[in-house]
Amino acid sequence: MKGPLLFLEKTVRVSLGEFVRVTDPDGRVVRGQVVDAGRSVTVVQMLDETFAIAPNRSDVTLTGEIPSIQVGKEMLGRVFTGGGAPLDDLPPPVGEATRLLWAPPLNPVQRVPPHDFIETGISSIDGLNTLVRGQKLPVFSGAGLPGLEIASTVVENARVGEEEEFAVIFAGIGITSFEADDFLQRFATGVAGERSVFFLNRAADPTIERILAPRIALTVAEYLAFDCGMHVLVVMHDMSHYCEALREIASAREEAPGRRGYPGYMYTDLASLFERAGVVRGCSGSITQMPILTMPDDDMTHPIPDLTGYITEGQIVLSRNLHRQGVFPPVDILASLSRLMNNGIGADKTVDDHRAWADQLYASYAQGREASLMAAVVGESGLSDADRRALEFSGELDKLFLNQGSKRRSITETVALGWRLLSALPNEDLRRIDRHRWEVWSKKNPIQPSTDEVA
Repeated sequence: MKGPLLFLEKTVRVSLGEFVRVTDPDGRVVRGQVVDAGRSVTVVQMLDETFAIAPNRSDVTLTGEIPSIQVGKEMLGRVFTGGGAPLDDLPPPVGEATRLLWAPPLNPVQRVPPHDFIETGISSIDGLNTLVRGQKLPVFSGAGLPGLEIASTVVENARVGEEEEFAVIFAGIGITSFEADDFLQRFATGVAGERSVFFLNRAADPTIERILAPRIALTVAEYLAFDCGMHVLVVMHDMSHYCEALREIASAREEAPGRRGYPGYMYTDLASLFERAGVVRGCSGSITQMPILTMPDDDMTHPIPDLTGYITEGQIVLSRNLHRQGVFPPVDILASLSRLMNNGIGADKTVDDHRAWADQLYASYAQGREASLMAAVVGESGLSDADRRALEFSGELDKLFLNQGSKRRSITETVALGWRLLSALPNEDLRRIDRHRWEVWSKKNPIQPSTDEVA
């Protein structure tokens, strides 16, 4: 026994991933899972406390059971550990079916291209980096940045069509006890809690549970989506803790390390999670993923964000500079991207001219950011009139558009606010918008003054 690892000699007919039951001389039973099925030595990762267990005087039972979970609609509104045990003082769910955790990714031949809009209530995502049903859109956070707060906001505010069934599944991976308790208090009551399932793996829980937590969440999501016809949004925080658990287990198995000590198969392992999202032909439901990870040293070339970016369809990047200015959520819209955005926006999905509206916001904001860099060299007085207007526009967009706090905005409110900001620019600065369409839209949707202006 070495900490949470139990080494067994001369085991026969052992299966990788099967559960193990260890009974000590006092009758105490602890659980484990096989993480390395070797010819001479088998390694078991213990799921419970191993203090005072004498392995040479304990009975070890190879149960032959592989990881599975009971799934059903009754899990909505419930809170579980990362291993699937109830945390809400209610009995374990009876369930409607049993599903294996290590399910294969979706068959690419049966996939349907994502094409519908999911409203998160966050303007920088809904308006400029739209989340589409069936998409995998990660959030790249950093140490000290509010990645978990954004996860809470999405869990609380996400919406689909009024007549469609919608569920949110949150998997907390390696979060602190304070963060877990905060989640329990925030979603103890209300509609968001009733339509959600929470799997909370605390930092003090066993390492192997960090490997199980996202797979349990996705297994439940697959049942709700493809068996019950619901649209399911899976939010996972923090995938960096998941990758650290992979590295820890690989080290215990004495595997050859890859980049920065992570196992060479980490790309394949992450793909086995992220590719369990999508829309399947013939099914009315869908699975959308929003994994959140912490970039070590804010380095996007680190293996975790680097490999994640190869698998997913875009990224939402948080800005430390905006966070220092008190902007929430501090989304860097120029570094962010939703590759499937065009599939989920337009007249029948969000609003008319959504693409042109977003392009003009991007163009004016990028010009303002460049002007701010130039102003640091030549001074604001040395800028052209167009650059000064763009510089002022970028500051207003940070203050009024990006900085929305925890307040939810509908897509209509988001677009109206963007039009109000653009209306301050003269015609010659609006190069991405058809002037006639802009005038038609403004007549149909009179731009109201902001709350601050009214005050």
